[in-house]
Amino acid sequence: MEEGWIREGALVRRSRGRPSTMLEVSDRLVTFALDIRPERSILAVIDLSGRFQSREAIITVSDAEASLQRIVERMKVLRERHADKTFEGIGVSVPGRVHPETQRLLLAPNLNWHDFDLEVALEKAMELQVEIENDANACLLAESWYGRLAGVRNAVLVAVSEGVGAAILAGGQLYSGFSGLAGEFGHITIDPDGPLCGCGQRGCWEMAASSRAALRTYNELYPDKNPIDIYRLLRLAEENDTAAVDAVSRQAKALGKGLRMITAALSPELILITGEITSSWQRFGPIVQRELESAVLAGPTPRLATAGDGELARLLGAAAVLLQRHASYHRSTHAPTGERSLPGSATDRVSS
Repeated sequence: MEEGWIREGALVRRSRGRPSTMLEVSDRLVTFALDIRPERSILAVIDLSGRFQSREAIITVSDAEASLQRIVERMKVLRERHADKTFEGIGVSVPGRVHPETQRLLLAPNLNWHDFDLEVALEKAMELQVEIENDANACLLAESWYGRLAGVRNAVLVAVSEGVGAAILAGGQLYSGFSGLAGEFGHITIDPDGPLCGCGQRGCWEMAASSRAALRTYNELYPDKNPIDIYRLLRLAEENDTAAVDAVSRQAKALGKGLRMITAALSPELILITGEITSSWQRFGPIVQRELESAVLAGPTPRLATAGDGELARLLGAAAVLLQRHASYHRSTHAPTGERSLPGSATDRVSS
């Protein structure tokens, strides 16, 4: 209540006993949620209950500073538009791996933002606390934060977009590894003679199982077709366009085959898929399921489910990352003191 997360509501009088004061989640506290992608970024204002107050797209360019300037301009407009709200901070989802302590991007081959301290630049521009997380980790945290992983202690979330990344829940804890790089199954080579990946290697899993891979297959096999984006490709597939069905089916098969790495290495009870392909899951999900079942070495097959629309999941995840790291319990158990200092100070880092 002191931090503004909850507030007193109506006074309820009962037939016996003292009146009760109801408590409710505050609708005045909100966060900025930013999902950065190679071609466009999505900026949203989200309240504590996960409700979207605003949502808009911003073109992402290869120049990190120019992209940030556009994002900051829109943030300032939205903050004025929601002047009656209190902004807790900025949660950011990125298509790459983030160091758990320094918050610097360690690996983001599809984004091509090199040697750019996004956290410091964004905090300086907006004077708000910034928390950055890998997109798959953010999605998995959102599933947990909003109560959709009740009873599950070992799970893997596979995020499928222009690349393929994974987040790991082990023993009920989000696992990021020694330097924050755990879960990069998308950059494990499955075909040494395959296409060159943004990481510098050939034939990585994401070069066959990502949305970008489906588009490449479509354009290579059917060069007379007009170039399209993944949403148009999936729509054509739902309309039974032979070329589109072929391209997405190959992507689904490669996605399912790659799950063998995950089941063999981690043996999760649940595998969640998020990304554009989930919008056509009724059609292409069975392909992934068949490949998964054939990949299990022994024992029961992990349960396979979707975590919904990738864009929505990443935004909710970005908000969840910020809120989880700013919660009193998290700060008191992960930081030297239970108090959070102002952005920019030497003690404002909260470990993930």
